[in-house]
Amino acid sequence: MNCFEDKVAVITGAGSGIGRALAQQLAAKGARLALSDVNAKGLAETRKSLPKGATARTYALDVSSRDAVFAHAETVKQDFGTAHFVINNAGATIVGTIAHLSIEEIEWQLGINLWGVIYGTKAFLPMMLDQREGCIVNISSVFGLVGFPTQGAYNISKFGVRGLTECLWSELDGTGVRAVCVHPGGIKTNIEKAGRRCAAAGNEESHFAEMGEQMLLTPPDECAADILAGVERGDLRIITGSKSSTLHWLSRLLPDSYPAILRLLTR
Repeated sequence: MNCFEDKVAVITGAGSGIGRALAQQLAAKGARLALSDVNAKGLAETRKSLPKGATARTYALDVSSRDAVFAHAETVKQDFGTAHFVINNAGATIVGTIAHLSIEEIEWQLGINLWGVIYGTKAFLPMMLDQREGCIVNISSVFGLVGFPTQGAYNISKFGVRGLTECLWSELDGTGVRAVCVHPGGIKTNIEKAGRRCAAAGNEESHFAEMGEQMLLTPPDECAADILAGVERGDLRIITGSKSSTLHWLSRLLPDSYPAILRLLTR
């Protein structure tokens, strides 16, 4: 059963990686797409990559701007009439220990990864509740399941996305609207290239950067397929990508002692 055909799907961060793969696969399933990204060039490339005849509009959007995201929701409503699926996918990363990160760097990270998801949820939720139909898909991370060294700001943002989404599970019960939390792990995207290292980075941050190529293994199209299959099944949580199941079970079975295991795995 294809629950996406002729439905309006809003995707942030659609200019590359998971967002682009989601756009391509949703277009193939007959969805009408509202695609946004802060990277205009990447967004244009995504638009060109869609199947012939796909219905899609593109929008320049900085998800860390409250006014921009709420204006975007109004524009999507004008252009498409409504939204049925909102995938809050836009994200970035900064590598740094809590001791090394500045407050401004943490604020930058939270502005995109956490506030961007909050704004996207708040901006589109009213129209979904009004029509008693909709699905909000929030992209967290396996680092929203475990606290990982040198990923402090990213951890904060992704644990926040998880908390927001799990709260919605209860609050949206019976409304016709649902929320899905996605925890990708090790997806081969350009997030590490587009991200930042904190200004005070040292040896710990350099070690994490060296690990990147060994961790980022799963192609974005595999991740996107897992997400859409999970949404169609009605899953509340979707675990996808390299090492994601391992970290998921570590967090559940050894919630207090998993840091010791992480130290062994990351040597």
